[in-house]
Amino acid sequence: MAAPKKGRKVSGAPGRPGRALALITIVILALAGGMFASGHTTPRLGIDLAGGTSITLKAQNEPGQPNAINKTNMDTAVAIMERRVNGMGVSESEVQTQGTDNIIVNIPKGTNSKQAREQVGTTAKLYFRPVLAVTNGTPLPDPGKTPKPDPTSTGKPDEAKDPKDKGKDKDDKKSSPTPDPTKTSQGRAVTDALKAPTPTPTPGASKTPDPKKTPPAPDPATAKLEKAFAALDCTKPDQREKAGDGFKPSETTIGCGKAITGKVWDGKSWEKYLLGPAELEGTDVKKAAGTFDTQRALWKVDMEFTKGGSDKFAKTTGKLMKQQDPMNRFGIVLDGNVVSAPSVSTVLSGNAEITGSFTQETAQELGNILSYGSLPLTFKEETVTTVTPALGSDQLEAGLIAGAIGLALVVIYLVLYYRGLSFVALLSLLVSGILTYTIMALLGPAIGFALNLPAVCGAIVAIGITADSFIVYFERIRDEIRDGRTLRPAVERAWPRARRTILVSDFVSLLSAVVLYIVTVGKVQGFAFTLGLTTLLDVVVVFLFTKPLMTLLASKTKFFGNGHKWSGLDPKRLGVQPPLRRTRRSVVSTEPKEA
Repeated sequence: MAAPKKGRKVSGAPGRPGRALALITIVILALAGGMFASGHTTPRLGIDLAGGTSITLKAQNEPGQPNAINKTNMDTAVAIMERRVNGMGVSESEVQTQGTDNIIVNIPKGTNSKQAREQVGTTAKLYFRPVLAVTNGTPLPDPGKTPKPDPTSTGKPDEAKDPKDKGKDKDDKKSSPTPDPTKTSQGRAVTDALKAPTPTPTPGASKTPDPKKTPPAPDPATAKLEKAFAALDCTKPDQREKAGDGFKPSETTIGCGKAITGKVWDGKSWEKYLLGPAELEGTDVKKAAGTFDTQRALWKVDMEFTKGGSDKFAKTTGKLMKQQDPMNRFGIVLDGNVVSAPSVSTVLSGNAEITGSFTQETAQELGNILSYGSLPLTFKEETVTTVTPALGSDQLEAGLIAGAIGLALVVIYLVLYYRGLSFVALLSLLVSGILTYTIMALLGPAIGFALNLPAVCGAIVAIGITADSFIVYFERIRDEIRDGRTLRPAVERAWPRARRTILVSDFVSLLSAVVLYIVTVGKVQGFAFTLGLTTLLDVVVVFLFTKPLMTLLASKTKFFGNGHKWSGLDPKRLGVQPPLRRTRRSVVSTEPKEA
């Protein structure tokens, strides 16, 4: 048989295993170096392992809309809640539906969970309402008496104006009408603020009231609202939450808001508002954001309205600009709470900005509320569950123990059945584990990947998948030895068949992981993601480490090359029979000789 010509590749040739091993070593060092350089040396943990808060919200049918709870509205609510929380910079949060009318919101430990819970739990619709009256948040001594001025108020509310009017503050002040004490509701009785405009008297009508004429009876709704406004104590959380309950958007209502002195709220001062019927809804706001104005060195909130919202906002601000404080202000009301009440001095339409005593946090928070405040449904907070770090640590410990038990069982099986080959399998598992760990640690800050309990389960399942690939290759090598080949050619001839089987098996696992990730939500996606990642790494390890290492061991060591009895490749233990020796035998004739 002629030897193959130089330069022609022979099927089953060992190739260059040193290059493959050097490549995977460089990859490991690069990943480990990136992990230590970034400072993220451990994977980020999910709520069930690190601790956090889980909120269950139940959708409520609104009056006159019995079929409002449907998949479309629920999906829209989930998307808005996600943007609300993520707009605050909260990472690793999970918002998902459960059943037909529940939404689960998971907020991890280490974030401002209180603020996130307030924004997520604030599920009522967003409205813009004209301010009729404002006073301090404590109850009035007697309904109908003059409201006390708010001692915590700076006297200068936030202002909404056109972004094009920068630098015109002085001109606006000069052109603004002189305050008329008869038109302001600050310092008037609450009843006066609720009165309808006085009709113009007809010519010839007597201006003197007729003493014999009985005055009209007070409107029961007005009396009820006046009483509720007087009794409202905004310093009590339960009253703040229920302030606007029972009032429709088209009705006058009451609400509470923070009384901010300077730029920082003291945490205890509140104002209460008498608010007119809603003029705009949150859906009329196209987008909003808290930004820093470098020219004026202040934080502001920029708003952009939809086409329909622009027309309504122009009409509303046109009416408000003619009024005096506080009736020239509009309240931004979310769930009955007044989150801001800027004043208006000019007609605004498509774009507007709110300036005042904003910090970066308060400007961005208000922009977030304006952008994502309007939900298609009303939700009630059903349960709030907090997973403590101690409980999360216990669950993580239990998961690690389960993984250690699974790994120990795999090691025992490999050692007992494959003997010396188990050394190759264990080194491959170690390389796969290092790659998985470093990649998970880097994916945390990169894409927000959080290792939860199902993801740990996926990593445990991956131990079996990776070990299965080694077993397929080892059995193909043994089959070649049983056919009478020595180890070196057996390693190379077994590889093509084992490679096909490994690729097909890993493809099925990867396909299952992808489908599971797409069709599921929440924590199950963590299992699918980890399963898919470890399946891809299995292919990398088998091709760049396991096979090249077997090639080197078969050609460079006598322990494996000569088939030592503890190598796992001993021909005798594999049932290979020694070749039979042929001997000459004399043939004895049994036929009778002729006489």
